Amino acid sequence: MRFADNEGSGGLIRHMLPVLALLAGGAACSVSAHAAGHATAAPALTPGGLPTTVVPSAYRISVDTDMKALVLNGHEEIDLTVSRPVGQIVLNQAGLKLEAASVDGTALQISQDETAQTATLSVPVPGQVPAGRHVLSIHYSGPIPQTPNGIYYDDYRDQKGRKKRMLVTQFEVADARRMFPSWDEPGLKATYQLSVRVPRAYTAVSNMPVTSVTKAAGRTKYVNFATTPRMSSYLLAVVAGDLGAVHGMGGSTPINVYAPAGEEKTGEYALGAATDILPYYNQYFGVPYPLPKLDLLAIPGNYEAGAMENWGAMTFIDNAVLFDPKRSSPETREWVYLVVAHEMAHQWSGDLVTMGWWNDIWLNEGFASWMETKATNHFNPGWEIWPRQHSDREAAMALDAQSTTHPIQQTIHDVSEASSAFDRISYQKGEQVIRMIENWLGEDRFRDGMRGYMKAHAYGNATSDDLWAALSQASGQDIGSVARSFVEQPGIPQVNVARRCVGDTTVLTLTQSRFTIHDPHAAALKWKVPVIAGDAGGDVRKILLGKTPSTLRFAGCDHAIKINLGENGYYRTRYDAASLALLQKEFASFGPADRANLLGDEFAMFQSGQASLKDYLSLVANLPATHENDIAVWQETISHLQALDTMMMGTPGQARFHDFARSVLQGQMQRLGWNVRADEPFTDTLLRPKVIDVLGQFGDRAVIAEAQARFEKYLKTPSSLPTSLVAPVATIAGREADEKTYAQIEKVIHKAPDTERKLRFFDALAASHDMALTRRTVALAYSGAIPNGRIVRALAIVARESGHPEEVWDIVLKNQDEIRKRLSPWSQETLLPAVAGETVNPDIAKAVLSNPSSTSSRGSMVSARQAADKIMSNAEIYARARTQMGEWMQENNVK
Repeated sequence: MRFADNEGSGGLIRHMLPVLALLAGGAACSVSAHAAGHATAAPALTPGGLPTTVVPSAYRISVDTDMKALVLNGHEEIDLTVSRPVGQIVLNQAGLKLEAASVDGTALQISQDETAQTATLSVPVPGQVPAGRHVLSIHYSGPIPQTPNGIYYDDYRDQKGRKKRMLVTQFEVADARRMFPSWDEPGLKATYQLSVRVPRAYTAVSNMPVTSVTKAAGRTKYVNFATTPRMSSYLLAVVAGDLGAVHGMGGSTPINVYAPAGEEKTGEYALGAATDILPYYNQYFGVPYPLPKLDLLAIPGNYEAGAMENWGAMTFIDNAVLFDPKRSSPETREWVYLVVAHEMAHQWSGDLVTMGWWNDIWLNEGFASWMETKATNHFNPGWEIWPRQHSDREAAMALDAQSTTHPIQQTIHDVSEASSAFDRISYQKGEQVIRMIENWLGEDRFRDGMRGYMKAHAYGNATSDDLWAALSQASGQDIGSVARSFVEQPGIPQVNVARRCVGDTTVLTLTQSRFTIHDPHAAALKWKVPVIAGDAGGDVRKILLGKTPSTLRFAGCDHAIKINLGENGYYRTRYDAASLALLQKEFASFGPADRANLLGDEFAMFQSGQASLKDYLSLVANLPATHENDIAVWQETISHLQALDTMMMGTPGQARFHDFARSVLQGQMQRLGWNVRADEPFTDTLLRPKVIDVLGQFGDRAVIAEAQARFEKYLKTPSSLPTSLVAPVATIAGREADEKTYAQIEKVIHKAPDTERKLRFFDALAASHDMALTRRTVALAYSGAIPNGRIVRALAIVARESGHPEEVWDIVLKNQDEIRKRLSPWSQETLLPAVAGETVNPDIAKAVLSNPSSTSSRGSMVSARQAADKIMSNAEIYARARTQMGEWMQENNVK
């Protein structure tokens, strides 16, 4: 699954083998004997809530949907393996009504527990189900709601404005139980044979190909699908509606991209990406993709997950898979490629081999996040995607430095807590740790280890220890001792550098500590840290830093030595004054990843209170003099200048800070200009809108005037503005909006049929600092104009960008009952924390912790505590920033 909160960023969330003989040939729908076999999961790998004395091996499910009444009726037969005699069978259901159940023809008594999301089927007394194999039969019914989880309906308008309805499923983490009673835990794999009744006009797609279609009463039809391989319940999917498709081949595998009819051509870009990536993954994993087809399905609007790796039937919110050159931005082009690569990586890591329980979700998500970047870089080397992964690293470390962080591999007690584990620790930290291990071992040995891992655990479940064993076997090194120090412990190592000159030799003494922000009671942990250090000329050293100090020696005493060369390691670096002075002097001599890394670490040292803000500002102030043009460096710089602007908001020094920030950025504006050049690198096309946007934020009147003029022209003639400039121009117009401009942008949102434009223009309105307009924007977020799955995102953006986070909190708190009607359980848990976390008010920290919604589940408590921690640490950082910024500007005559 790909984090939705990263969408359009190209870089969050949520989001990165000896040949195994799999049988994909023969009949169109055949799978290997192993895939379709009756093996059961080891109880040790499935520490969920269900007894493992009874486990499923095969489901045969028939679901009748009524797309007008929005109800379903279902019947299923489940092949069971019973390990010892039992009097009860316990399985999952949520919101369903079980009407009749029997095992081998013997009727069972039914009781349901909606709080536990279970059903208990009891054998008449006296009696037991003996050990062995049995068939369980269940008749049931249930609703088809609008909230985007489980089985639900999605109402949307097509390109001509006509209202359409689609049937959609989204089962991760644990919502298969909303469509059929099941053992809804990842370790309890089984095969699935699905039949679904839908309107005859609908096209229906599931994990496997259609085997037959039969007409039914009332202008409906039954669509029957082939049996899946053994897989986890959360990977089952069905989507049905008025769909069109484009078709291609990835090697010998048919690939199809489905979209609402009339929009299928906008799936061609994703199709091209998928047809390139599939053979590449086949080769990398050493395991050919085992299903007979691969589908990508665009869900218009009402889709919360961002994207989901359902085996053979991957689903995406429309703006994560559809790319229209006439309206989509270059950022969306990159985003689509990354998300497609992410979900396709899951077809192996997550689908073929699945974590045993949610405490190892990082095995799915961290790996897919890393692999998406590897594949994207392979096919698009000019995008400079690896240096720009710096932003993912910073996002992970921002959470990992807090007191409320958690280990990558953590204890998950229930599915609510599992939902909260889909965060930047599992995704971005997991990605960075995998990158570090690959860089340490070397690409070939790491790949060989992954091949062995896939072969050993295909169609089954695995743990982190299984991965370490495979990598150790392939490399001949003890990977586990290094990896566990990063995966089983929370937090970030900090490498401390002390430099001295002995004769004509630079001697560096390296020690480690723990990097934290606002966490004075953090445990003093130690890691085994793979450290790469070197100078700009290529003199490189590699060590494994442990509990005791390590010493590095370099010839000469007058050259800068950079730690974490290439930024492949997951740790912060704190330099002594002598080291930092030389690094600043030779800053431009290092590569883009190292320049971004140094900037990021120095800002982090300020945040943690270990260094003054002036060390970071001095580096930034020098960027124009070094003719810095790299996008990774500027993305790093812009993000932290924007953070500082928020810290300075409302202070007398903010205007002077704006003057300084403009002076740093205006050289890039002059270099890039307003007009997109046909021969410019893609990275310049991505950087230009960021520079324009931030100059508008920092009050550049020339940029603001030009943007407003271009926006007026765009409203009359949309083709007058390059797609790359629509977002920054609209954002500046929205930030400066009067009533008339606000209404014009709002109208665009209501008319836009696609998610990309709705969110782009909503973000523009969110930038307004006019409190009256901000109130309207908050109301707009949950009016139905924005997809339900993006409401929490939208409200958090308004709180952050409007300059009125406390007022937005008050509005959301007052109207939360109305807002919650549109939210899935996942969003219910994050609604208040997402908005509260944009404030620095300690009273709001207390309020979010004490709100009843924050104690309703383990996941809710995690989200609330993280928000409160963020508020309190930011309050401290803001105070220091305002003091130190003022001192630095006075010392450097910033007027």
